[in-house]
Amino acid sequence: MGRYIPPPAFHTFDPIAKSPSDLLEGIASSFEGSHEGLLGMINEKSILPDLVEGRAPEMDAATILLICILDWQEGGGAPRPLDSGHSRERLGRFPSNDGNAVEYILHYTKEDDGEMHSLLRKLGSGLQESRDGPLDFSKGAGGVELLGWLGIEEVPRLRKAIEKGSWTVLSSEPHDGGVQDALRHLLVILRAAGRRRCGVLMRRHS
Repeated sequence: MGRYIPPPAFHTFDPIAKSPSDLLEGIASSFEGSHEGLLGMINEKSILPDLVEGRAPEMDAATILLICILDWQEGGGAPRPLDSGHSRERLGRFPSNDGNAVEYILHYTKEDDGEMHSLLRKLGSGLQESRDGPLDFSKGAGGVELLGWLGIEEVPRLRKAIEKGSWTVLSSEPHDGGVQDALRHLLVILRAAGRRRCGVLMRRHS
């Protein structure tokens, strides 16, 4: 029998109401037992469990960050997806080795001014590079894996950088039309986020 090859991870692009960078310091203080800074940053829709002053949270930093930044519905309902159709599925498990459409775009394009690539790198890996001492803000319990994000102001910047077209596809691209397909579906996500005035979080689900 042939060796089993597991399918690539699934990726989602979730709406966020807060930028992770605004919360990292507050979460770090929370793990020292001081929760005032963190509690002052979250809104009434957050489903963060009660925190006891003087005690560190019982959950990990990545899970706390995820809870605090997602754009929850009133009453703590799950965030409405930015796209629930074809684009979500196509970007979720892109037909590349790791299923990551953002990494595929970065690997097989070049551009003149670097704006698109800079924002794509933040979306695809910005949180994997964010650490505060021993705290890991990218990986948590239950398979939580946060890759990166775009803030509310960065969403239209990336959309305009893609639409401007100051990039080209490299001849080494293995899937004919793959970059164009990935960017087309990513634009659906970015336009939806622009209409909702929210940021975007990229996550990996193994």
